[in-house]
Amino acid sequence: MALLMESKIHKLDPGFTSEVDALAESAWYQVLEQFDDANIYQTWAYDEVRCGRKNISHLALRKGDEIVAVAQSRIVKLPLIRAGIAYVRWGPVWRRHNGPGDPQIFRQAIRALRNEYACRRGLVLRLYPAVFHDASATFSSALIEEGFSRCNDRPERTLLLDLRRPLEELRKGLRPHWRRYLKVAEKNGLEIIEGSNDELFRSFITIYREMICRKRFLEPNSIEAFRSIQDRLPEKFKLKIMLCRLGGKECAGLVCSAIGNTGVYLFGATSNSGLKSRGAYLLHWKLIAWLKDQGIAAYDLNGINPVTNPGTFKFKHDLCGNNGTDVHFLGRFDAYVSAASYSCVGARDSLRAIYQAARGQATALTRRSSRSAPALDIAVASERVRPPAPVGCPPGNDF
Repeated sequence: MALLMESKIHKLDPGFTSEVDALAESAWYQVLEQFDDANIYQTWAYDEVRCGRKNISHLALRKGDEIVAVAQSRIVKLPLIRAGIAYVRWGPVWRRHNGPGDPQIFRQAIRALRNEYACRRGLVLRLYPAVFHDASATFSSALIEEGFSRCNDRPERTLLLDLRRPLEELRKGLRPHWRRYLKVAEKNGLEIIEGSNDELFRSFITIYREMICRKRFLEPNSIEAFRSIQDRLPEKFKLKIMLCRLGGKECAGLVCSAIGNTGVYLFGATSNSGLKSRGAYLLHWKLIAWLKDQGIAAYDLNGINPVTNPGTFKFKHDLCGNNGTDVHFLGRFDAYVSAASYSCVGARDSLRAIYQAARGQATALTRRSSRSAPALDIAVASERVRPPAPVGCPPGNDF
């Protein structure tokens, strides 16, 4: 973190107003439905499961009478002192359906967030916008000018498939290796089961646990937390679950979120008996077709890391083929005016870095010991998922 920033509240431009914690849960979801960049991380259920209802806050930005941007913050405060952090992941949400995507709305939204959580509440506001690096000139300058500083971490990288192309063109755009295994899967007599109910989620978890045990991975995220999130999500926002069955037994599965105009791959797994079925290839292809039917414009493969997870990278890279792009997110930005919050969050970041380094070494050891595992075993969907917090830190706070 840099030096403490200016504490002055900046007035919103004429015509803009903000309101905090004025929307009920049902109203929040109704508003999210109006935005192309709405996402699972900005749903009420996601942060309620992660940190509890009393530790989340909701800001709405209006232009006149119309809500033009919203942001959900996860709040973590230390007891007895006015210090802590407000974390906004993949927010603010500001691109309305069929709207122009006016960067001025983004600017007013981050200004309102800073005014509320950094200036009024004395928290460190940590923002991770769903903005890609190719737009950095506009959005980076807006963040800096509005009192944010860039965190010293490496921006996350992902692959985005353009689903606006005809399905036939998407198939031709797959890498030959990936397309060949898709053909094999289509001839294997696999049955696809899909839905959003808890029974399917429990079946997926069985496959997922089996895979984690086989690969001897340190589980990167609590699958049970997402099961709880699924239970709380409204029907329109529920995660899509797809299972592949061979001989009456589930052999592969995936979990995806499709909110706004982007599908996000969250989890994938293959059972011990399903390693040769190529079920993962058929599942992704069926998911792509389903996303297109829903009018989804893009499929986010949710993180890649060619160095630490080359097998999963190759699978995703070959799936992307000529249909998408390799992109970096803009990164994380902080705004803060409180010396207490600045010091506490800085200490927490240092502890987290030590913990992640130790966890990374443990993961490397387990991967070296399992190199003989089949290359087709796609271990984890997301390269973005954060490890659990170290002892003494609230779980699920991926700042």
